[in-house]
Amino acid sequence: MANLLLEVLFILCGLVALSASIYAFRDREHPTRFGSTLFWGLLALIFIFGPYIPKNIVGIIIIVMAVLTATRKVKVGNIRGSSEDYRQKQAEKLGNKIFIPAFMIALFAFGIAQFTDLGGLVGLGIGALAALIIGLMITRSKTTEAIEGGSNLLQQVGSSSLLPQILAALGALFNAAGVGEVIASGISRVIPQGNIVLGLIAYFAGMVLFTMIMGNAFAAFSVITVGVGGPFVLSQGADPAIIGALAMTAGYCGTLLTPMAANFNIVPAAILEMRDEYGVIKTQIPVAIAMFIIHIVVALILGF
Repeated sequence: MANLLLEVLFILCGLVALSASIYAFRDREHPTRFGSTLFWGLLALIFIFGPYIPKNIVGIIIIVMAVLTATRKVKVGNIRGSSEDYRQKQAEKLGNKIFIPAFMIALFAFGIAQFTDLGGLVGLGIGALAALIIGLMITRSKTTEAIEGGSNLLQQVGSSSLLPQILAALGALFNAAGVGEVIASGISRVIPQGNIVLGLIAYFAGMVLFTMIMGNAFAAFSVITVGVGGPFVLSQGADPAIIGALAMTAGYCGTLLTPMAANFNIVPAAILEMRDEYGVIKTQIPVAIAMFIIHIVVALILGF
């Protein structure tokens, strides 16, 4: 049942990408009309027909999409929407009700993950659908407006929306390739075996650096834990539950510092049309450094 629901949700994601492709094609003033149309169309093809397309063909499609991105052929077109005055009036009219759809996403995701066997990902998708329906009811908007708004948002985010999936796959590839063992070999030449403090710093710093590279602490965790955490920290009698949890959250200090974590650092800058696309990261640097130091101290106190 969960797999079937996931496939339905993937198809719906594909339809959103397809709408972006159609809107890009219809926009005759689009700066990269055909490149953007092709990019979002290929993405829609993968999401909708992915299980039926040979893996090698999917790989070729992804390479084509990467080339389109690298050659700057994927850009946002003319964003059509309501006027500033209308949005201001609606904001004053709705007030805090506008946050109800966002709350529904979290509520459904948590409830379905906790009390059913469907899993959190299905819950997230169902929550998004519930949020859409409730949002339409609250704002009294048309379905076509939601489709156009979703297309506009996806085009604004651009190819960065695919970074989480690609980087997660990269993490699995690194793990299969034995990158963790290579890292362990290099660190063993610098850090003496049995030095708990240096081993812990190396483990958490490795989580931060690899998270900055891959944009995702989940992708970094298996590689760095195998290569550094196991031989230099856990083997010294550390509590695996405490150290593992702190290592994961230490990795998120790296999330605060990297453009590879596009959902957190690049997408907000794009949506808010910030002048400095790295403004979010620059603001978060002091917080990341402070939290990293706190992680080391807490791990030394509670983990041994």
